[in-house]
Amino acid sequence: MAVREENLDDVISSLIDDDGDDTNEANGLPGFPEVSGEVDEHPITLTDRAAIQIRKIKENENLDSELYLRVAVEGGGCSGLSYKLGFDIKTDDDDIYESHGLEVIVDPKHIIYLNGITIDYPDGLDARGFTFENPNASEACGCGSSFAV
Repeated sequence: MAVREENLDDVISSLIDDDGDDTNEANGLPGFPEVSGEVDEHPITLTDRAAIQIRKIKENENLDSELYLRVAVEGGGCSGLSYKLGFDIKTDDDDIYESHGLEVIVDPKHIIYLNGITIDYPDGLDARGFTFENPNASEACGCGSSFAV
C-alpha cells in the first residue's frame, strides 16, 4: 500500500474555506465566524477603574496627545480570538467612541466582535490588570484574554 505524501500547500489549501459560510470578510475578520447585529451607540465601555488606569499609563509614559486607546481583536489565544489593548495613532478607517472622557479607536472590522464590551481594571489581591466582559463571547479562556464567538 503506497502512502501519498501531501504537499504543504495542498494541506493549507484544504484547511482554508473559500465558500465564505463561516466568515464575514466584508464586515469582520477573514476566517472568523460572523457576528451579526446592530452596533450599540456606545459599543465600548470603560469602567471608572479602567479609565483611571489608562490615564495614569498615558501620563506616566509621557505619551503623545495624538495617541488614542485602541481596542482590537486578533486570531490566537486558547479560545480563538485575543483582545488587544494599546495606544495607537488613529487612521482614516478607524471609528472613534467615547467612554469616561477617553476617546477609544476601533477598526470597523473588529467592532462586531467587541460590540457591548466592558473593559475593567480590578486592582485587588485576587485580580490585577485589564479584564474584558464581552457579551459576544460564547466562551472565554480562564485568564480572560481570549474568547470565541
